[in-house]
Amino acid sequence: MKEYTNLLFKDDAGIGVLTLHRPQALNALNYDLLKELDEVLAHIAQDAAIKVVIITGSGDKAFAAGADIAEMQPLSALGGRSWGRFGQAVFNKIENLPQPVIAAVNGFALGGGCELAMACDLRLASEKAKFGQPEVTLGIVPGFAGTQRLPRLVGKGRAKELLFTGDIIDAQEAYRIGLVNKVTAPEELMTTARALAEKIMSRAEVAVQLCKTAVNKGLDMDLASGVAYEAEVFGLCFATADQKEGMTAFIEKRKADFSGK
Repeated sequence: MKEYTNLLFKDDAGIGVLTLHRPQALNALNYDLLKELDEVLAHIAQDAAIKVVIITGSGDKAFAAGADIAEMQPLSALGGRSWGRFGQAVFNKIENLPQPVIAAVNGFALGGGCELAMACDLRLASEKAKFGQPEVTLGIVPGFAGTQRLPRLVGKGRAKELLFTGDIIDAQEAYRIGLVNKVTAPEELMTTARALAEKIMSRAEVAVQLCKTAVNKGLDMDLASGVAYEAEVFGLCFATADQKEGMTAFIEKRKADFSGK
């Protein structure tokens, strides 16, 4: 993979570690960074060697402090809509990657940074992390799906409070309302993220990917349709070698040796 200006990426034994790298701007999301992110995600989606992805920010101050306000300020209504749709499309790629994606939030995750974290499957937060959608303080609304993903994660009432006030919350409050899965000491964040990635990698790969698909698609359906979709996905598992291995290992009282097939 080529080197990028605003991102760092490495495949670490099947764990793709993607680091936002604009430290001079607190990793703010400008067009160039999102364009590079879009390219990297397309590569990851096609790379079967990458089993889990971790997204974090460079430095110890910010995951991503938001979208680049200086770049947005002069936009017209049409330009704003185009910018929002572009960011949404990139974040949709994260949500729809076959691999599970873990956000390791090391600092500020505000505006577009919070929206980026919400597009990931799981969110781990350093005790130093801060979350918020402060767009109303700038005269705008979230544009990268914040009004849609936030209520799906924390409920309509809590989401509206954060969206209407623009308040910034700390990691413990984010954990309390269900925005993050776990809070760690800053120095333990990436170790914890890697341990979680390795645990996921030890499970049946196809089953994990189908779980992700079933949850994501099912949330867009009514309950009856979602349950019916789950039955189809459940049935697909029985066409895999990992299902045979997993159940045989259980019966034989040994650890399963999954092949990812």
